[in-house]
Amino acid sequence: MIPVIRELAKRIDLPLSVDTMKAVIAREALAEGAEIVNDVSAMRFDGGMAKVVADASAAVVLMHMRGTPKAMQQGDLTYRSLRGEIIDFLRMRIARAVEEGIDPVQIMVDPGIGFGKTATDNMRLIRYLHEFKVLGRPILVGPSRKAFIGQVTGGTPRERVEGTAAVVTAAILNGGNVVRVHDVSIMKKVAAMADAVSRA
Repeated sequence: MIPVIRELAKRIDLPLSVDTMKAVIAREALAEGAEIVNDVSAMRFDGGMAKVVADASAAVVLMHMRGTPKAMQQGDLTYRSLRGEIIDFLRMRIARAVEEGIDPVQIMVDPGIGFGKTATDNMRLIRYLHEFKVLGRPILVGPSRKAFIGQVTGGTPRERVEGTAAVVTAAILNGGNVVRVHDVSIMKKVAAMADAVSRA
């Protein structure tokens, strides 16, 4: 990954995001030109992550996930209050990040679509995404090609482009600020149109 980041940083004038839960990888990636750390553990799994982010004055995405990536879809997936629990979790992680020296303006939040949630949960998070505005931070969503889309539209992950476009549109109309996608050229147009409608 490091050689790829090094070359991309030379060739493009866009902020690069590295997806990692490990402080050592984040440190090297930031040193080579990455500017954002997308940590699906919200900096819980590696005690050194917050210092790495703070020392580099980098941006960070704090995501909600139950359990670990290997076990997140196993066991009981019920929530007493889906949005309430996730908002409380993210509020606590923001507070911890600020305590560790990370500037609040460098923090984004991600409700964790597909991470320890049912298909219905994922759709409800998109439908009520605006509720996460209470946290006062930009909202990132990563719905691209995920299984909950396939439960509605059918098809393999590569056949979920139209479903992803629908979810990206709904996320933007409901307050999402950043979308993480695979099919960039298509979703860039989808996002531009959804954004234009949301601002009309």
